[in-house]
Amino acid sequence: MNRPRVLLADDHRMVTEGLKRVLSDDFELVGAVEDGQALLAAAKKLRPDVIVADITMPGVNGIDALHLLRKHNPEVKVVFLTMHQDRAYARRALAAGAAGFVVKHAASDELVMAIQAALKGKTFITPALAGDVLNDIRRGASEKNADGTITPRQREILQLLSEGRSAKEIAQMLSISARTVEFHKYQMMETHGLHSSAELVHFAVKHGIITI
Repeated sequence: MNRPRVLLADDHRMVTEGLKRVLSDDFELVGAVEDGQALLAAAKKLRPDVIVADITMPGVNGIDALHLLRKHNPEVKVVFLTMHQDRAYARRALAAGAAGFVVKHAASDELVMAIQAALKGKTFITPALAGDVLNDIRRGASEKNADGTITPRQREILQLLSEGRSAKEIAQMLSISARTVEFHKYQMMETHGLHSSAELVHFAVKHGIITI
């Protein structure tokens, strides 16, 4: 009997090695990657049944990677395993189409349950957050953040700024001019009444727009 195929995505190798030990008895581990771009490439090549991904990864974070994955495969099943024990992150992940949200310090059984739920077309939320998240959804609560005023390009720039990249480096990575990078940065700062790149990054992290 073929075991379900699982792809791992986490930029901490110790975490990945621990996951392999936890999951290898029940699942076929088809690969492990360390950043969002590698996740996109591996998912396309390996076609796993479930992806277990961190939210915070270099380049493209896990939630943005899920948005991109779903453009080509709306049925993709992603379970997030994250250090962010925050219901705002959980809501954002579920809104993006995640099949599960598990915090890293939870028992390993939770991750196995989340993967099994995903395979059945169900959604699993770590019990420590499930009540609050479900109450928010019932009340029709939405994330009170600036996400709606940030374009996909600006989110890319914010993510790279949070990694300490200069405008010149960002321009090269995104194939745009440094002037365009600065334009987007100052437009975001003006819109939200901010005065420096550090304030802009802090604002974006606080409101769940990017992760670091």
